[in-house]
Parts: sequence; C-alpha cells; structure tokens
Amino acid sequence: QVQLVESGGGLVQSGGSLRLSCAVSGSTFSLYIMGWFRQTPGKEREFVAGINWSGRVTRYAPPVKGRFSISRDNAANTVYLQMNDLKPEDTAVYYCAAHRGNVIEEKGFDSWGQGTQVTVSS
Repeated sequence: QVQLVESGGGLVQSGGSLRLSCAVSGSTFSLYIMGWFRQTPGKEREFVAGINWSGRVTRYAPPVKGRFSISRDNAANTVYLQMNDLKPEDTAVYYCAAHRGNVIEEKGFDSWGQGTQVTVSS
C-alpha cells in the first residue's frame, strides 16, 4: 500500500502562486499514476490534474488548464502541483492521489493523502 503526504498549502492572494508537493512511500513510485484532487465543503471531491509514470502524459480539469502544472520526480518519489494565477474559487483542500496502471483514470484513484488547505484571498 502506498502512503502519500502532501505539503505546501497555505494562504495566498488572488493572482499569486503556490507549489504543492506529495511525498510517496511504501511502493515503487514509477508504477503509479499520480493525481491531484480538491474538495470544498458540501461538494464532491473533483479531479484537478493527473500524470502518467514517465511524466510525459498529463491531464487537467478545464478550470485549471493553463494555470496549473503537474510534474513528478521519480528519483525523489515526489509529485508536484504548481499553481499560478490563483483565484478565490481555487480555495479548497487539495489531495494527492495514486493508482496503479499505465493510463490516467480519473475514477481509478484508490490511494489518498490527508490533504492540504489552499486558501486564496480576493
């Protein structure tokens, strides 16, 4: 079972940037598709971005495309989410997620971190 630990959340002004990190342990990192999700109170958790094992294939949800960038360092067992031009509507708890396989499957993620709060002030 893989363990995921997020870091890097915080408070930022609208238009600012943050980088989230997710350290992975417990299994072979390169076997996993990695992703980021977010959730606000009263809403379902939503897919934000995903990346395949090599880092060459990525996918983004429409609200973040062009502003967020997902990447991974397989040597460091870490996945990142660079968030630029942040907006108040990006405020949420952000979760790192993983699933085994070769193709990003938004509904296939079955391992989760504890989440990190991102708050964007207007």
